[in-house]
Amino acid sequence: MKARIIQLREDLGGLGLAALVLLAVAGLFFTLAVQPLQERSRALQAALERGERGARPGQVSGRLDELYRYLDRAEERTDWLAKLHAIGRATGVRTRSATYRAHAAGGRMERYEIVLPVSGSYAQIRDFLKRALAEIPVLSLDQLSLKREKRSDSTVQAELRLTLHGVKK
Repeated sequence: MKARIIQLREDLGGLGLAALVLLAVAGLFFTLAVQPLQERSRALQAALERGERGARPGQVSGRLDELYRYLDRAEERTDWLAKLHAIGRATGVRTRSATYRAHAAGGRMERYEIVLPVSGSYAQIRDFLKRALAEIPVLSLDQLSLKREKRSDSTVQAELRLTLHGVKK
């Protein structure tokens, strides 16, 4: 047996032995890593086809109910917009005309997108955003673009893309 191994080593050479070792490592990797992942993928695919999710059904619906309760506020959109305007005045940020657009987000959710061009110092805009996000819990900042005309200008022009999230009534 030992003679056959020595003869095989001499026949294959260093490169042949390296290829055999690489082949053995690839087989081991397939057995230990790829096959379990394939089995898990099949199980997840079967669960998906049955309509299941990763979490238990009660756990998911409980979290969704909690989210809906959090977003279901007594305030109307106009109340939130008035508060946003008041925060702008209080922080010294100058607001120009904004554009508003309502979106049905699917299910019981709704989104109200606001594009708000503002101007002020960087500190004022930062304070405005900090206060708005703290005082309006259903508000999210989606995008912020800052622009200064000249380096010496202390006034910054900003375009804020905000979203008010809510639950359909």
